[in-house]
Amino acid sequence: MMFDLKLDFSLTPSQKEASQKIVEGIKKGIKHQVFLGVTGSGKTVVMADVVYQLKKPTLVISPNKTLASQTYQEFKEFFPKNAVHYFVSYYDYYQPEAYLPLTDTYIEKDAKINEKIERLRHSAVQDLISRPDVIIVASVSCIYNLGSPEDYKRISFLIRKNQKISRKDFFSQLIFLGYQRNDFDFLPGTFRIRENFIDIFFSSSQKILRVELNSQGIENIYQLKVNTDKDYSFSFKEAKKVLSDRILPAHFWLTPQEKLEIALKNIEIELKERLKEFEKKKKFLEKERLEKRTRYDLEMIRETGYCHGIENYSRHLEFRKPGEPPFTLLDYFPKDFLIFIDESHQTIPQLKAMASQDRKRKEALIEYGFRLPSAFDNRPLTYEEFEKKAKYLVYVSATPDDFEIKRSKNRVIELLVRPTGLLEPEIEIRKPKNQIKEIIFEIKKRKEKNQRVLVLALTKRLAEAISQRLEEEKISSAFLHAEIKTLERPDLLKRLREGKIDVLVGVNLLREGLDLPEVSLILILDADKEGFLRSKTTLLQIMGRAARNLDGRVIFFANKITKAMKEAIEESERRRNFQLAYNKKHKIVPQMIKKPIRSWLFAKKEIKDLEFIDDLKILKREMEEAVKNLDFERAAQIRDKIKSISQRKNVI
Repeated sequence: MMFDLKLDFSLTPSQKEASQKIVEGIKKGIKHQVFLGVTGSGKTVVMADVVYQLKKPTLVISPNKTLASQTYQEFKEFFPKNAVHYFVSYYDYYQPEAYLPLTDTYIEKDAKINEKIERLRHSAVQDLISRPDVIIVASVSCIYNLGSPEDYKRISFLIRKNQKISRKDFFSQLIFLGYQRNDFDFLPGTFRIRENFIDIFFSSSQKILRVELNSQGIENIYQLKVNTDKDYSFSFKEAKKVLSDRILPAHFWLTPQEKLEIALKNIEIELKERLKEFEKKKKFLEKERLEKRTRYDLEMIRETGYCHGIENYSRHLEFRKPGEPPFTLLDYFPKDFLIFIDESHQTIPQLKAMASQDRKRKEALIEYGFRLPSAFDNRPLTYEEFEKKAKYLVYVSATPDDFEIKRSKNRVIELLVRPTGLLEPEIEIRKPKNQIKEIIFEIKKRKEKNQRVLVLALTKRLAEAISQRLEEEKISSAFLHAEIKTLERPDLLKRLREGKIDVLVGVNLLREGLDLPEVSLILILDADKEGFLRSKTTLLQIMGRAARNLDGRVIFFANKITKAMKEAIEESERRRNFQLAYNKKHKIVPQMIKKPIRSWLFAKKEIKDLEFIDDLKILKREMEEAVKNLDFERAAQIRDKIKSISQRKNVI
């Protein structure tokens, strides 16, 4: 299947020109290009058109999960018939394993995995290895170790109609692939038994297989697509018979059985060598600690094929040489694929920093006997390794850094005009004295016009305090920062656009790429506190959030004008004058951007009204979900409802 681009509008001449230049560069074999597009110029549409023209599998790397989710939804609409996926870190909370020698404090790895995001990651990888028309929008987590793609493909279980296999061997294969038996709560990554049928729910959540067994083996195979937008609803009436199918692993960290014993022996050899080193250095505590931990892990892997922290043995399990780069999402793509680095000025520094930060944390763990030295090779890619794996790189930003421009040898494709004719926002500088009163006054003025406001603070706690103060003034507000869960962030932005929230208060999550045309005012606190959050690039990005509204305006609260403020204001004025001249020449009257308010595809579906629900099964699931989300008040309400229904039914 080729890429099928669906647009409700035509590209402007400027957008077509930018797209064509990028395509020509790639066809000429140019590896590095910069795509500089001002806010609201239609960068995402140009990227989509490039994909459509080149027909190449594509990876779009975003600097954070919020922007990734927005870009994902746009591409999903542009390519409704193609495989568009969302690949971000599956942790709602993550505390990496660490050791602090000064206080002799060992911190065990602690994480809360978001099962929905984990299934989306599996879905992305499974489509990558089975079809050519794939677009994946990812966070920088795409450069982390994911396991060997060859092993992932080879371990899969190919089944065919009339295949001879015993029930016991069939179950053993499913368990080896990481599937768990659950006859009562049939969820992705599980299988259940119904008389002669075995139902297997793929870990990607998109497909269920029903396998009919007889005394000889497989009699029939039924394939069923699952509606993931409706809480995994399915009906076997819609299943179709197939002659064969492939059951893919439920986990990434699996090693073929014939290779597993060799890998475990190699781990044993490394362990013995390391124990000798500790013995020689008279580090007896470290020796005992390492031996006890490693032998326990080896036993777990032998018995179950898995252990807590198995990724630390990935070099041996994947038969990589010391220092050799790990397998990542990039290795699952075919060789001839395209990478867009979105908001490159922010994304590239993240990509560069990850490997060194990971190594620094592991140095103490290895030195003090918590991990084998091979744990160093469970790591993200270095930036140099990342570049080697990439055939074509397009750096996308309204404010590209010198690094990208030099890397592209000054091949910069510009898109400086907006189709709507909208101008850069007007800018005002105010002293911070009485700023809270002024903020409240300005917000109320915008609220009367049914417009939204963003407030930018420097710290998370200040953002929360401001939000609370606005609520006291009966201004509906919310704060947005790194502690807000991944799948809740897009919902907050949606509620802002809908007018359910008047103001969003945040730190750095309210910068790059957020598409909020209802926002007409941006209030920047501590604008003169020079640093990363108040640099020229950052300020330009913040100001760009108000460039999608006719009444766009930015207020800096500052005691002085810093160099960064001055440069950002001058660049904004230059772009404003450029657009003014373009509008005058082409007789364009600026118009508001009309952007549909999309429903976030993965938003939690809550049952808000318990009064009319009488199904105990639904209520119990809802109670468990509330407990998982630490919403104990709601859980207690549902518990009381369950008790009431149970008592009534017993009386009847």
